[in-house]
Amino acid sequence: MKNVRGILIGRMQPVHNGHMEVIKQVLSEVDEIIIGIGSAQMSHEIKDPFTAGERIVMMSQALADSGIDPSRYYIIPMQDINFNAVWVSHVKMLTPPFSIVYSGNPLVKQLFKEEGFEVRQPHLYDRLHLSGSEVRRRILNDENWKELVPNATVDLINEINGVERIKNLSQKEVSDI
Repeated sequence: MKNVRGILIGRMQPVHNGHMEVIKQVLSEVDEIIIGIGSAQMSHEIKDPFTAGERIVMMSQALADSGIDPSRYYIIPMQDINFNAVWVSHVKMLTPPFSIVYSGNPLVKQLFKEEGFEVRQPHLYDRLHLSGSEVRRRILNDENWKELVPNATVDLINEINGVERIKNLSQKEVSDI
């Protein structure tokens, strides 16, 4: 019997509870999921503070903590190529075969539809609060961000001094004039 495999690509900056809910939803519809860690080349910027490796650790541990069978997912870092006409081929080159694409991004949906893929819009959970932007905003403002993320994300951010990293990245360069 052929496995039905879906793909979900996101920056995961950082992994939050909304990501985990979407992954659980997708796994209720497919046998396996490919989790693409998007913009893998980006890090140490206010919008993209974490490395691909750090995001993979967050995701791997959060999935383990959720009791999700590791044989049901693949976590693959994916660099941006900024060449939309060949991006789907780039993704296919990096991943096991898949038949369903899960995305809320209009460009991603369009590109995969043009290549003949089934595209599904995942339900977004409490999008007002469950977003990487909101987690990073709360970190910068010393607000409770830990309630928005899995324990694995808290642990990794603490391990790498991620709060300090984000606060340092948010500072403007000081001129010596």
